[in-house]
Amino acid sequence: MVLSLNQVQALFGVSASGASSGGAAAAIPALRRATAEGAEAKGIAREKKDPVTLSALAQFRTALDKAGSIEKALRDPRILKVLLPALGLAGQEGNAGLVQRALLSDPDDRKGLAAALGATWKAAANTLGVHKTGLDGLRDPAMVQRLSDAFLKYQYRSGLDDQQAGLSDALYFLESARNADDVYDVLGDPVLRRVVTGALGLPDRIAIQSVEAQGRAVSSRLKIDALQDGRAVRKLAERYLIAAADKAVASASAQSSDAMTSIINLSIKA
Repeated sequence: MVLSLNQVQALFGVSASGASSGGAAAAIPALRRATAEGAEAKGIAREKKDPVTLSALAQFRTALDKAGSIEKALRDPRILKVLLPALGLAGQEGNAGLVQRALLSDPDDRKGLAAALGATWKAAANTLGVHKTGLDGLRDPAMVQRLSDAFLKYQYRSGLDDQQAGLSDALYFLESARNADDVYDVLGDPVLRRVVTGALGLPDRIAIQSVEAQGRAVSSRLKIDALQDGRAVRKLAERYLIAAADKAVASASAQSSDAMTSIINLSIKA
């Protein structure tokens, strides 16, 4: 049996080019386009018309109206789907119990859960402020609008990754790197960590080391003060994008190789 290229792609999920996003050569031009004046505003305007995004926001508001308590609100999947990405906590949707406890803790309490989990969680709890305001604070129209706007921004940026691997991370890094006061602020923020370690060429297996060892590995290659320098931050973002593009191409090539092996095995059995 002879399979066409389209059949191979349909069966094994392999794109014609071998990668779904731009390569290393396209990384820096993609960043320039994304950071051009007005680019993000136009992208978010398009996102406001996306039916999937609109549905998520509508369900978010409906769930807020029906929530009987702040505890229930912070466990509702419809609320977390918008709330967590808006607060920089995308990927934590499966940890509803942890999310609830952390966001209800006082971010100014050094022994509180939000503070213990790191800078990103502390900032999220501080932004939300529900440890003081409860459900009324989460339902406040200004807060709902703020979270909705942040979710739209997240959705827009996430979509850019389909065009260029790592682009949403790079944009977040350009915007937030200056907020890191020390290496542990970098390691405590998943995106800052991903960009810095990727730009510095540190292997993924560094994650199994102690936080202190990870901190030394980063500090030996980067002066944290450099994150206050716009040009240095831009260079790091560019280096990360190139590394992310290379990684995406390598992953796609591996998938193609696996697909070809499967095809050969099918041919032999036939």
